[in-house]
Amino acid sequence: MSVDSPSGIAPYQPRDDEEYMNEAQREHFRQLLLAWKRELMEESQRTVSHMQDEPLNLPDPNDRASQEEEFSIELRARDRERKLLHKIEKSLKRLDADEYGFCEHCGCEIGLRRLEARPTAELCIDCKQVEEQKEKSRAA
Repeated sequence: MSVDSPSGIAPYQPRDDEEYMNEAQREHFRQLLLAWKRELMEESQRTVSHMQDEPLNLPDPNDRASQEEEFSIELRARDRERKLLHKIEKSLKRLDADEYGFCEHCGCEIGLRRLEARPTAELCIDCKQVEEQKEKSRAA
């Protein structure tokens, strides 16, 4: 999901005197998340239709192998999208609970620009960097 999202929702433009995560901002992110969710669901449905429409037993082994690889790649992408849908649902619940836009660790503002870039962000940039450093040290 980029700043120029395919959903056609323009980035939120806050006024200088505007309170963080006011009703207009919450509604903007709700619409952004719902549009993103809709797009992912439509893509999932297209994949199912595509896989049902393709012949399953191609006579040529190379064609069959290519098709199986294509299906495998599509299914991996849909699995990533399924996980993303879960994050979107969690973000929508956080919106309903007036917790959206605030870091789950420290409670600070995540920031509008970060949320536009990653609407499912749960951590402020500082806490996210600390988390990534911990992950790197565990992996080493």
